[in-house]
Parts: sequence; C-alpha cells; structure tokens
Amino acid sequence: MDAVVKSLIERKEHPRDISAREPRPTRQEAEAAVRVLLRWAGDDPDREGLVDTPARVVKAYDELFSGYHENATDVLSRVFEEVHGYDDLVLVRDIPFFSHCEHHVVPFVGVAHIAYYPSEDGVVGLSKLARLVDVFARRLQTQEALTAQIVGAIDLHLRPRGCALMIEAEHMCMSMRGVRKQGAQTVTTQFTGVFRDDPAEQVRFFTLLRHGK
Repeated sequence: MDAVVKSLIERKEHPRDISAREPRPTRQEAEAAVRVLLRWAGDDPDREGLVDTPARVVKAYDELFSGYHENATDVLSRVFEEVHGYDDLVLVRDIPFFSHCEHHVVPFVGVAHIAYYPSEDGVVGLSKLARLVDVFARRLQTQEALTAQIVGAIDLHLRPRGCALMIEAEHMCMSMRGVRKQGAQTVTTQFTGVFRDDPAEQVRFFTLLRHGK
C-alpha cells in the first residue's frame, strides 16, 4: 500500500516530463510568445511601455512557477526527534499563498491551515509546512488538487497519526471574468488518520482555526 501511495504522490509531485518528448523552449522563444499574445490582445509590443514586457513576463514566470523545480522530499527531509515527549496536535494557521488556475492561468489567492499529530519519528520545522504549500502552489493548479497534494506529501514523508488541511481562496477566474463574483471564497478540506476517523478531531481542528479570529 505504501508503494501505491508513494507512486501517486510522485506522479502529482512531478508532472509529466514534457522534456522527454520535446526540449524546453528557450527564453527567446518564450519572450516571442509573449509578444504574440500582446499583439493578439490588440496592443503594440514595440511601444515604449511594452518593449521590455516580454522579458519581464518570462522572468516573472520563473518565480511564479518555481514549484516545478522543487519537491516535497527536500522540504520535509529533516525531522526533529527531540520534542520532549510531545505527541499532541501541531497546527500552523493562516499560511498565505498564491497559485494560478490551470484552466485560465490567472491567480487564485488564499490561506492554508495545516494540522497533524506527530508520529514517533518526530516533527518537522514549522517553516517547512509553509514552504511545502509553496512547492505545490507555485504551479498551474486546481484548488482540489493542491489540497490533495499537500496532505499526500505530509502523509508520505512524515507518517503522522493524522493530518488535516483546510484551504480558503478567492479565484480571479471567477472574480475577474465569467460570473465576476468578487469576494466569493472556495473552501476545500482533506483529512487522514485520526482526523478522518474521529469526527471529534475534526471539530477540534475547526475550533482551533476559528479561535481568536
């Protein structure tokens, strides 16, 4: 079963390697593609305000989609075993993130809340959970897939007694286009282990999330 889970997570973590079939476009080719889109939108890519835009867009893509060059294994590889017997819930709340909808390549922005019960292996550094969110968020995504990938990586690498994740986000593809409903929030959750099996643990998770807000 562990082998099956690992296979699924690796498939999510490392999308189909297009380079195996065709080489990655050069930076010059990427900039040329941006010029085409600017012309298609109805503007002149050679005017002063846009002449450097293709280079800026390609540079921005390097940062916005840096998750394709990172993986959860590196982020979660170091675990701290000296926790002085602590075995209760660990919660990191309100982790901000941005991602891009794979259907329209426009942003969705929100927060992630992660909780887990450590196993005997120990705990991971708190900042690593925030980094893990970015590993998967900085790719073309759906919120549902993002939720499953984060939880799956935690389960695979930390083997906690249970993991809970809630993501709240506003999607610009819904706010800026289509139905244009600004402020609408999409909420996704996923539970494993004790959180999945014990409804009281889910209640505790949601209670802690809302405490103090």
